[in-house]
Amino acid sequence: MQKKDILEIKKRYKKEQATFTKMAGCYVNGEKAIVTKFRETFLNLEDDEFHKYLEIAKKVLSGSIGNNILDLSFDSEKKEEGHQEFYMNLKKSRLLKDDVLDELYQRIIDTYEYVGNFIILLFHDVYDVITKTEDNLKVDESEEVYEYVLCAVCPVSLSDAGLSYMEDENKIKARHRDWVVEMPKHGFVYPAFIDRSQDIDRVMYYTKNPKDPHSEFMEEILGCKMKETATLQKESFQAMVKGTLEDGKEDAETLFMEIQDQLHGRLLEFKDTYSDADVEPMILRQDEVEDLLRDSGVPDKFTEEIAKSYESYYGVDLPLAESLLDAKVLKEKEQRRKEEHLRKEVTILKEELEKVKVDAPEEEFPVVVKVKEEKISSIRKEIIDGKKCLVIPLEDHEGAMINGEKERFL
Repeated sequence: MQKKDILEIKKRYKKEQATFTKMAGCYVNGEKAIVTKFRETFLNLEDDEFHKYLEIAKKVLSGSIGNNILDLSFDSEKKEEGHQEFYMNLKKSRLLKDDVLDELYQRIIDTYEYVGNFIILLFHDVYDVITKTEDNLKVDESEEVYEYVLCAVCPVSLSDAGLSYMEDENKIKARHRDWVVEMPKHGFVYPAFIDRSQDIDRVMYYTKNPKDPHSEFMEEILGCKMKETATLQKESFQAMVKGTLEDGKEDAETLFMEIQDQLHGRLLEFKDTYSDADVEPMILRQDEVEDLLRDSGVPDKFTEEIAKSYESYYGVDLPLAESLLDAKVLKEKEQRRKEEHLRKEVTILKEELEKVKVDAPEEEFPVVVKVKEEKISSIRKEIIDGKKCLVIPLEDHEGAMINGEKERFL
């Protein structure tokens, strides 16, 4: 799944280009009961509603691929239970069959782990995919018809309490609180749009919060294999590496910083080598993980242990290298590098200063005088017997000490 595919669909969600045929949905309260169901011809909506619904649909195709938008495949076992067939029927029904809609609503209501009111929105669309030449010039003919269903699950919450001006009464009064539909927390598009074509074996799944993607939605409602977001992959990789190193009494924090630094360098090198936008992103294989750990100074026995855990945990669904990068760790590594550089510079400067002191010829400073503050103003320079002399007046009660000996030359 590539960003350009998503953008091709998303950019059509405008007043002049939107081609949604139907929109359907239901409103569910905090007790998991359906309050109301509805179905509308989308193009007949009032302008305000039209734009608000378009905004919700567009949100399901927003965020970063691999973190907010996940490319899911149907689980082979769930296929036998009819999950894929159900969503194919949902698409073919064009949201006109109440029994199919009711089944989807009930699946979500029974399985979706959410406390509070929410609304389930469904959009049906048919897109004539325009043919493109090799140089990306559009040809005015249809390559294929992409028919799909988009689902958005949106929280519904009470508006904030407050005061408001009531124009009809010319008074400031407590504002009426009503139930407001928020932007979606989760959603999906079926079938997925891959390489400008439908893929009936895959689903584009949306989650607003990458740290809480709701695996029950992926597995139970959609019947797909659960997939971690990039955020969760990063956290699990960090736990895998640090846990092994800490058990081995190694400096886990420092080594992990070095691993991140090495990974960042390899990713930059990959991007420099393969700058073409159509090149698949860098996937981190098990053998590459081993090389990465060794180059980072991880002892061999822990390298092998982490590599085995990596293979066992991720299986064939290997993460992208970019997903495992932690910006905070890289920033801290860079800060440590700067501090270390400054410490080295200070050490070098101190050594040079000491060298200057040692190497400075004594004849340049044959006399070092230390006097009390009040005597400084009375010191003067005179030429005596043709030589420059310092004259320090002494009162009758005052004495002097030269090189630790009292009045040696007096």
